[in-house]
Amino acid sequence: MIYRGSCHCGDVQIEVDGKLDRAVECNCSICTKKAYLHWIVPQSAFRLLSAPEQIATYTFNTGVAKHRFCRRCGIAPFYIPRSDPDKVDVNVRCLDGVDLEKVAIERFDGQNWEAAQARRAT
Repeated sequence: MIYRGSCHCGDVQIEVDGKLDRAVECNCSICTKKAYLHWIVPQSAFRLLSAPEQIATYTFNTGVAKHRFCRRCGIAPFYIPRSDPDKVDVNVRCLDGVDLEKVAIERFDGQNWEAAQARRAT
């Protein structure tokens, strides 16, 4: 299925192809403050439909994650995750027409990122 989404003002438009049956909620500080619901997809399944100039990037800590957000409204429809830097992490809350009641939400302990990531890898 193809999903379309955007930031609040619409300057950043995205399209994602895939089966959205689960999302991940992380309790780290940035994900909590942004209320991010993660859907990590291959780069080939993601399309940025707007001009890249509409997007700003924020990095911190290791600098691997590239937190993308709209220059005008500040909403973050996607980013490049530290856990999977070869993929795209889509914010499910920015996708149009998604009924979150039908999406299984898994929890990830981002407050203890290294240990949680090690458990994820096994």
